Amino acid sequence: MTATTPASGSAERWGPLWGALPRDWAANEDRQVPTYEAALRRVSLEPGQRVLDIGCGSGVFLRLAADRGAEVFGLDASEALIEIARERVPEADLRTGEMQALPYEDAYFDLVAGFNAFFFAADMTASLREAGRVAKRGAAVVIQVWGPPERCELEAMKRLARPLLPPPPPGAPKPPPLWRPGVLEKIAGDAGLTPQSSFDTSYAFEYPDDETPGRLMLAPAGIGSLAGPREDELRMAIVQGLAPYRTPDVPTGSRTSSTS
Repeated sequence: MTATTPASGSAERWGPLWGALPRDWAANEDRQVPTYEAALRRVSLEPGQRVLDIGCGSGVFLRLAADRGAEVFGLDASEALIEIARERVPEADLRTGEMQALPYEDAYFDLVAGFNAFFFAADMTASLREAGRVAKRGAAVVIQVWGPPERCELEAMKRLARPLLPPPPPGAPKPPPLWRPGVLEKIAGDAGLTPQSSFDTSYAFEYPDDETPGRLMLAPAGIGSLAGPREDELRMAIVQGLAPYRTPDVPTGSRTSSTS
């Protein structure tokens, strides 16, 4: 086994935040099934193959892969989310850990995926290099990022959340525009991966009432807990910010790249 130890990881920083409202985050993740299914349609997954989800959250993608006969493994920074994943996918091998130092052998997995996960790493290139290390030769590494901000209606919520998030590590570079053609592919190439294809997918988040998104949208990255006494104010701001997009015809976009 080849082990790598990052100088500064991201799990300690992000784990407590993503685990602050784990049940609410799980309800959010349930709404991301269209992205997971779109990725599975584009990879060759056979029963018995090993699948790793990096940043597995509450285990929604792993449940889909397990239902297709895969042997599933998941890693996340939040123990609270791992506990929910254990309920959802009891047959999975689930661990808390650092995506820049994966606790797995070289060339072990037939499919490695990270859905809106790798860009939370202190060093995204290093985290993708680790994903490539644990993937078998020729195996797909699926990388999902958000699509263009102008096409993503959740950008209204993210604008409210950004000032509350913990600052990046000292000297950290400005986050790259991963939605622009070629940017994600270059980072993957720098990590030793070979970009093969990319695709965009759009889907709608559906809620039964205004209260539900206001509550659930406090869960990503623990922004509700970070808001402290202003939590109710933030909840109302999220509801108002998303109000212009309350139509069944306006999707939320993301961009996904498959590499090997």
